[in-house]
Amino acid sequence: MLVTQFKGAFVPRKMSPRLTLLFVIFCLLCAMTLASDPDPVQDYCIPNPKLGVIKTPLHTFLPCKNSSEATTDDFVFSGMKVAGNFTDTGLAAISVNPTIFPGINTLGMSFVRADLNVGGINPPHFHPRATEISHIVQGSVYSGFVDSTNRVFARVIEQGEVMVFPRGLVHFQMNVGKKPATIFGSFNSQNPGMQKIPSAIFGSGINDELLEKAFGLSSKQIGTMRRRFDPKRVRF
Repeated sequence: MLVTQFKGAFVPRKMSPRLTLLFVIFCLLCAMTLASDPDPVQDYCIPNPKLGVIKTPLHTFLPCKNSSEATTDDFVFSGMKVAGNFTDTGLAAISVNPTIFPGINTLGMSFVRADLNVGGINPPHFHPRATEISHIVQGSVYSGFVDSTNRVFARVIEQGEVMVFPRGLVHFQMNVGKKPATIFGSFNSQNPGMQKIPSAIFGSGINDELLEKAFGLSSKQIGTMRRRFDPKRVRF
């Protein structure tokens, strides 16, 4: 039977419209399943530090301890009461994942407290495995993201407002107020990942000639950017 390729799979050309629709839905559901955190199979899973970490091609698992050993403290995190250490860009971030907050393990989420000094920035970056909800706890923060057509969606977000940064899209923040700002970010993955654009380009070892041609910079300018964004030195 003749077949045609669909997103890496093969669909019979003589398949009925109804079966074709069902096949497309099945493929989309499979893609969604592979692209997200696995669903929990129990109420909660408090990691057992004695068992280490289990890694598979798609996921990293923290084995659970017996549920009878869980305590209320496992579901409470107190490490975000004050700002973290500020970097050269005026950003202080406290990232929270199951490693330091056992109660969120297998729940498909993680979060971050970010503080910005006046004029401080959260440089352009993206999270390959999660959408982010950013809530302005206090302050006025210029926030935005860039979609795949290079269209910018940005405005000043005030205290109490929320902005969403779609998964995989470059986004940024800058404190434009007269006082420090505090932001609470939540992710729909316990391992959202983060790629910082400046470091990814100039601090990763990409060929100098390629960068010169891509950005119209001289070799001297590339060297300056490399020194500035060397991952061993830079503090975002």
